[in-house]
Amino acid sequence: MAKLGLLRKAGIILVVCTAAAIAAPAQTFTTLHSFDYTDGLTPSGLIEATDGNFYGTTTYGGAYTWGTVFKITPGGTLTTLYNFCAQTGCPDGLWPNALMQATDGNFYGTTLDTGGYDAGTVFQIRPDGTLTTLYSFCAQTNCTDGGYPHAGLMQATDGNFYGTTGGYVSPNCQGFRGGCGTVFKITPGGALTTLHNFNNTDGAYPVAGLIQATDGNFYGTTFYGGASTNCPAGCGTVFKITPEGALTTLHNFNFNNTDGAFPVAGLVQATDGNFYGTTVGGGANFAGTLFKITAAGTLTTLHSFCSQTKCFDGSGPGSLMQAIDGNFYGTNQGGGAASASCPAGCGTIFEIAPTGALATLHSFDGIDGSFGGGFPGSLMQATDGSFYGTTSGVEAANASCPAGCGTIFRLTVAPAVTLRPTSLSFGNQALDETSAAHTVTLKNSGTALLNVSRVAIDDGSFAISANTCVGVLAMGKTCTVSVTFTPKSLGKLTGTLSFTDNASSSPQVVLLSGTCVYPTSTTLSSSLNPSTYGQTIVFTAIVTTSGPIPPTGTVSFTWGYDIGTVTLNAIGVATLTRSNLNADPYPLRAVYKGDANNFGSASPVLNQTVLQTTSEATITSSMNPSTVGQAVTFTAKITSPTVIPSGPVTFKAGTTVLGTAQLSSGKAKFTTSTLPPGSTVVKVIYNGDSNIKESSASVTQTVQP
Repeated sequence: MAKLGLLRKAGIILVVCTAAAIAAPAQTFTTLHSFDYTDGLTPSGLIEATDGNFYGTTTYGGAYTWGTVFKITPGGTLTTLYNFCAQTGCPDGLWPNALMQATDGNFYGTTLDTGGYDAGTVFQIRPDGTLTTLYSFCAQTNCTDGGYPHAGLMQATDGNFYGTTGGYVSPNCQGFRGGCGTVFKITPGGALTTLHNFNNTDGAYPVAGLIQATDGNFYGTTFYGGASTNCPAGCGTVFKITPEGALTTLHNFNFNNTDGAFPVAGLVQATDGNFYGTTVGGGANFAGTLFKITAAGTLTTLHSFCSQTKCFDGSGPGSLMQAIDGNFYGTNQGGGAASASCPAGCGTIFEIAPTGALATLHSFDGIDGSFGGGFPGSLMQATDGSFYGTTSGVEAANASCPAGCGTIFRLTVAPAVTLRPTSLSFGNQALDETSAAHTVTLKNSGTALLNVSRVAIDDGSFAISANTCVGVLAMGKTCTVSVTFTPKSLGKLTGTLSFTDNASSSPQVVLLSGTCVYPTSTTLSSSLNPSTYGQTIVFTAIVTTSGPIPPTGTVSFTWGYDIGTVTLNAIGVATLTRSNLNADPYPLRAVYKGDANNFGSASPVLNQTVLQTTSEATITSSMNPSTVGQAVTFTAKITSPTVIPSGPVTFKAGTTVLGTAQLSSGKAKFTTSTLPPGSTVVKVIYNGDSNIKESSASVTQTVQP
């Protein structure tokens, strides 16, 4: 049996970034099964088989402690199909990797160790649990056929299986069997062909499996090796290999701020034709990256993990998968919200859009599972739309598994759309004239990223004037779309504003409606402009329409404040008579409200000017001359050409104020018996106000001894 120094066992030394408690968005997380060692320990990734059940492996545990193959129903009923190392010497292998279901309905996989030459195996297992060892690695001299596969198989379009062997972890691949690893092909009958032996300069220790791309070639990663000198054994590579075995290194990882290192997972080819993957090291925060790489080898880092406060976005990502919504989903071995079991976070499940927008969907808390510092598990999306995966520890600890034996879980998340409002009514609008914009707010009220791929209107009378609903919308976030109405034909018009996205309710629709009526024009005239305070002014508004039906309804005369509202007569005329406008400038408009057939309109501004009116004062004495001590009454009269003035007047003798009196019907009286002997000029002063100008008059009163 090989030493436990294999990369798979060394995975527990990977650095995990610290994390703190931040609430994850709501979703439905269900633990389907907690392993107890008798049925397995440390489960590998799941696959959904054609029978609707899930199949997988555990690395350890089971009847002989060296791993199992199991079946689990969507409801959580687990059946152990096979226990490895069932025979002396473990010729059937131990430490199985992930399974795949072939076109023949059987499952195929690899084991990391033992077999006929103590270097791992390729096996077939039927749904009933019957296992056949197809190949034992290191069967060739000097192990040129490779050894110690760390990943499962994939079935190519030619019907054969392709995979990798990782060899042992050692500097420059020296000192152990298996070298730097291989890429191999094996037929369903067990005939193996080594397509490539890695030599460290082109990569070393491919611990992930292969994918076959749409171009027919295979793509994968190596954990170590490559051209970079920033890592003692190389920082890893991305490679392409043809079915004939011609290998091209597409990228050498560098372990720096912009590039990752140590890809533990394979690649996924997305619907855009590019490849996506992760590294467990490197990046801006040395906590791993998620990257995109073209078939030509141009790599873009989309996200550096541990970039959020206290690593809430996780650290040490595993493999990715692209879901039916077009986004990618995966797990992190560390980070996320802190818990009592994991002060630095127990790992996360995340979602990331092709643009790099990331959302943490679930933070493991040690009760519902964790990755125990080892490599994170992989996710898969089942036909029911939910995500299924495994954790390596916790949930139900026992004597055999102090940190727990691992779990199988289901996570149901989905974006959801809330629209406010769900309909827009524009009311009446004139033909070929554009309304004010009305706004619709869209909110992602779900538990996953919302990808808004299209916002459209199906009627030419309605148009989008502004749109922030483009691309990815995080949970709880909102965007807006503004719509205008420019009717092209008469009558009631309807349309829809539709949103196309990855929510199950897509497309969501906002109903649009408006009525096209005849345009009108309004004019405003004044009978007297400028006018004087107190004069009568007649304002005339005339509303004309381009339609056959005369306008009806009301016209408001306004300058910001209404001075009157008048109903149109039969020929579309409204008049307003006013004589009490204060002396001020008035920027007047006549505003027609519209009716069922005619659109509202407003006149141009009419600048009506109302001037102050003039006043004229006179004063008379009741007795002139008078004698000392005799009471004399002075009468003031204030007249104006347009109004009867009111307010106070002041009587003065020289500079001495004799008294004041209020005008009544333009007159005011004041009586005094204190005038001195001689001649006294008595003056009356009317100060006016904002509407009437001031005036004054005087009389000389003679007082005899």
